[in-house]
Amino acid sequence: MFRLNRHDLHFPPVDRASPEGLLAVGGDLCPERLLEAYRQGIFPWYNDKQPILWWSPDPRAVLFPSKLHVSRSLKRRLRPDVFTVTLDTSFRSIMEGCAEARPQYPEGGTWITDAMLNAYTCLHELGYAHSIETWQNGRLVGGLYGVAIGGAFFAESMFTRVDDASKVALVRLVKQLQTWNFRLIDCQQFSPHVSRFGAEEIPRADFIKHLDQALTPPDRRGRWEFDTV
Repeated sequence: MFRLNRHDLHFPPVDRASPEGLLAVGGDLCPERLLEAYRQGIFPWYNDKQPILWWSPDPRAVLFPSKLHVSRSLKRRLRPDVFTVTLDTSFRSIMEGCAEARPQYPEGGTWITDAMLNAYTCLHELGYAHSIETWQNGRLVGGLYGVAIGGAFFAESMFTRVDDASKVALVRLVKQLQTWNFRLIDCQQFSPHVSRFGAEEIPRADFIKHLDQALTPPDRRGRWEFDTV
């Protein structure tokens, strides 16, 4: 197992990851290390009782923006009289929502630790991490957050308090990323949920090739807003 230290941002090649995708352990969550990890197709995922664990699974779940699928029933939920969707207005609240207890964490745990919350808030302040918020009657009811570098968006987590709130946030995000010519959305792990939107599994080697191409455009840093129509 490759062990990182706080003075070296170097990661091993992703093909050295374990069969489960675990590549390295240790280091820290400073912005420079996080951005370097994402550029190489690596992301942190761990809980409070573990050291920082860095992953690069094979295969990888991705959503190419041009392949977005929206069901007929969800299209009706996209009407502006159902939800209001914003960008980068409540980043920390979105992360806190994603950290709330869920059925898959029966003891109330979450992988979004305080350290993760602070680290990604810092990335947001630097203009790399972004949130998509869904509102209903002035109340935050769902959303998601992730990291954008070049023409790649690395989706981290989503939550919902009202049916379809996070799905609407995702669709609105992907449609905006289409307009901005983003080439790749990293979903990390495949699931039936992301597959409904057109996500697919591809070999890690193919993912790295797509990622290298997606990183060529300049970064779209700063606070995001939806394009006016």
